[in-house]
Amino acid sequence: MVTNSNTKTKSKVVIVGTGMVGMSYAFSLINQGTVKELVLIDIDKERAEGEAMDLNHGLSYAPRKMKIYAGEYSDCKDADIVVITAGVPQKEGESRIDLLNRNATIMKIVVGQVMKSKFRGIILVASNPVDILTYVAWRASGLPPSKVIGSGTSLDTARLRFEIAQKINISVKNIHAYIMGEHGDSEFVCWSQAYVGAKPLVDVIESMKEIEFKHLEEIHNSVKNAAYEIIKRKKATYYGIGMTLVSITSAILNDENRIIPISVYNDGTYDTVKDLYIGLPAVINAEGVNYVMKLKLNNKEQEQLNHSASILKGVLDQMEF
Repeated sequence: MVTNSNTKTKSKVVIVGTGMVGMSYAFSLINQGTVKELVLIDIDKERAEGEAMDLNHGLSYAPRKMKIYAGEYSDCKDADIVVITAGVPQKEGESRIDLLNRNATIMKIVVGQVMKSKFRGIILVASNPVDILTYVAWRASGLPPSKVIGSGTSLDTARLRFEIAQKINISVKNIHAYIMGEHGDSEFVCWSQAYVGAKPLVDVIESMKEIEFKHLEEIHNSVKNAAYEIIKRKKATYYGIGMTLVSITSAILNDENRIIPISVYNDGTYDTVKDLYIGLPAVINAEGVNYVMKLKLNNKEQEQLNHSASILKGVLDQMEF
């Protein structure tokens, strides 16, 4: 039997932060059989140990054998991906940008500890505000920007596709549309490049009675406010982002060259503010970001991207690195 020398022989993920987001991600990883080795790190070591014990007790029903344990930052050395979910939670009525000052310091400390292990894999940030904190993580890591990414607008995009699918009664898997920009209040929908199957959404609106142009703004607002509405009802969001992080993880570990809108370093691919992380569709594989996919934005969308980038840049300019 001929074997591929490039085939990965391991898949090790370290999660920093065993709160609801981190553990929803861990639970999704186990149920989907995504990794062979999973390490949990938390400032509360007993919490991490308890979570590892609880997860291990379900392995007899998991799709594959896994090694799960509470570890130390030294365990990051040979990891493929370190996923950072650590940070203080978002409060009701609090914008993601408001979280910045409380979480930036935490991010610098965490990344510093990860890099002391001689880690050379990919850092995936899920802590909010994710665009700002991914930039902080990149600067603190010394890694190339292709190796440091954030969850960005990937969850927002999943919410968008769900809302469109519900409106037109078509499988969410056949909805191809993206939320771009800040993972937050200035995010926008790239409606000009939205498709149902191979058909532009504009054409679908003209041929289906279920959806009208006036519904597009309603859908956008529903997506933009989704986190606030969930937090108002259950104090936090975690299942959706947990599964979203698994999708990004799989794209990396399986070298998929999959297009996902993530928080990625804009080096000039889009004609907007440079030297920042912002939600853009990117091709992801085993090396991290292969390249950023450039969509043909209309004038309004370009203005929205510029506005979102300016907000993020304004925040970064107030920070010290």
